[in-house]
This record gives sequence, C-alpha cells and structure tokens, in this order.
Amino acid sequence: MARVAYREADVDLMARMMRAEAEGEGVQGMLYVGNVIVNRAVADCLDFSDLRTIEDVIFQVQGGNFSFEAVQKGNVFYQRAREKEKRLARRNLESWRDHPAQFALWYFNPFGPCPPTWYGQPFTGQFKLHCFYEPEAGTCDSVYMG
Repeated sequence: MARVAYREADVDLMARMMRAEAEGEGVQGMLYVGNVIVNRAVADCLDFSDLRTIEDVIFQVQGGNFSFEAVQKGNVFYQRAREKEKRLARRNLESWRDHPAQFALWYFNPFGPCPPTWYGQPFTGQFKLHCFYEPEAGTCDSVYMG
C-alpha cells in the first residue's frame, strides 16, 4: 500500500521537484527530497496539518513564498519530468525512505555547516550539500507512522 494516495499527475510534479531540488546530488539526493515531500503529505502536524496531497505539498505557501524554492524560481521545476525521476518518485510514494530524511520534514542547503536545529527542529543528518531536520520528539507522531 502506498504511503500516500497519488495520481500520475502527482508523480510528474514530484519527479520535477526532486530533480529541481537535488539533481546535482544524484539518485540518493533526489530520493531524500522525495522523502520530505511524502512526509509532509502524511504529517498531520505543525505547518503541514492542512496538506493531504502531493500537489498541496509542492505548492504550499508559507510567509508569502512557496515552501520549495524551485517553484518560485522556475528553473528545472518547469521542465518536463523524465522517466528516471518518475521512477524515483514512485519509489518514494510507495514505500522508500532512508536516513537522514526518513522522517524529515525540512531540508536546506546552507552556506556553511548544518546548524544543530532548523526552526527549532533537530538535525538528523546531511547528504552532500543538504541538511535534513525531523520533528522534535512528540510534536508530530504522524510522520513516524505514515
């Protein structure tokens, strides 16, 4: 059973986002970004309590800006999804997840070392240039179950 209900249009959106955010970090980096996208769709907490679909996650606006920089800046996100990334997106949607993004709801690419917290949430690990953060214990149990 899939971690979240999805349509082919969701696979396409997610594949485009994974590529736009992490193509330079290879297959593993794109899968980690996919983990965060799916985690946000299953999380029923924090900034993500009203998100239920992949489309909701991709186009979420926080503080007047899209949550994912790639939506705002365009670049690769607005190119056609490729089969390679669609296969990766399906893997995430179905079941694949791994540390450091296994339960992560946030990631970013800092100009320096990864800080120990990001918006009060603990650092779980780094892959190449991206730092990953999961919810503080007890604040978002749904992300650990989905």
